[in-house]
Amino acid sequence: MDFANFLIQLLNSLQYGLLLFMLAAGLTLIFGIMGVVNLAHGSFYMLGAYLAFALSPMFGSLTLAILGGAVIAVVFGLVLERLLFRHFYQRDHLDQVLLTFGLIYIFEELRSMLWGDDVHGVAIPEALAWSIPLTDNLSYPGYRLFMMGVCVALALGLYALISKTRLGMKIRAGAFNRDMAEALGINIQRIHALVFALGVGLAAVAGMIAAPIASVYPNMGASVLITCFVVVVIGGIGSVRGALVAALLVGLVDTFGKVLLPSLAGMLVYMLMAGVLLWKPEGLFKQ
Repeated sequence: MDFANFLIQLLNSLQYGLLLFMLAAGLTLIFGIMGVVNLAHGSFYMLGAYLAFALSPMFGSLTLAILGGAVIAVVFGLVLERLLFRHFYQRDHLDQVLLTFGLIYIFEELRSMLWGDDVHGVAIPEALAWSIPLTDNLSYPGYRLFMMGVCVALALGLYALISKTRLGMKIRAGAFNRDMAEALGINIQRIHALVFALGVGLAAVAGMIAAPIASVYPNMGASVLITCFVVVVIGGIGSVRGALVAALLVGLVDTFGKVLLPSLAGMLVYMLMAGVLLWKPEGLFKQ
């Protein structure tokens, strides 16, 4: 592998890892802070992709579609938490699994009713339809760099929210000891609603920015859900920092594995997870 190909694969792995982080960050927050096993998280990624497909022609801009879709996703998360998830915080994990597994089928049927079962495409904006030449016949698309920039900006924003704000302090307190936080006057129900809406929003934005390069198709959330759980387990349940490190590791292993060891590519990510769990059963970082 020459340097140009290596650089392309490295950039691809970073882009994939950062996209996984956006998905896994919401999942690890919902799982680690709220204690909810959300199998429907991949459906929020699919929702984002279909929102990009539906809103882009309406607004005439993918950027405006992403902003509008993010607002719709957050509001949808708040409504879903209020109507369903709020009643399952104290229930057994099996009840949560059954609820979220059922939601996958409901969302798929709604998607089929609204947008059909065809594969759709979302056009890359003209302003981002450029490439950086690496050699005479190899270049790297500017849109993928845009995706990485969006993911990095959201990662920094999420870090600032969790670590530097009063709301983040309440979120950490509720995650560490819910009863003590409630005794100190923190409205845990409101915190859970905000965390859930944030997780839905992050997953939907990931789907919206991925739509132009991954297409929009039925059941697309299922393909990323398992990988997201792998990232959460490797990074440590409830740890946003762990989700970032684990997502980048998974991105590197998956991308370079498909190039260097294609016959083992499907196993390498799970071998990485097994190795990390043998070394640190709680994951790379504790909550």
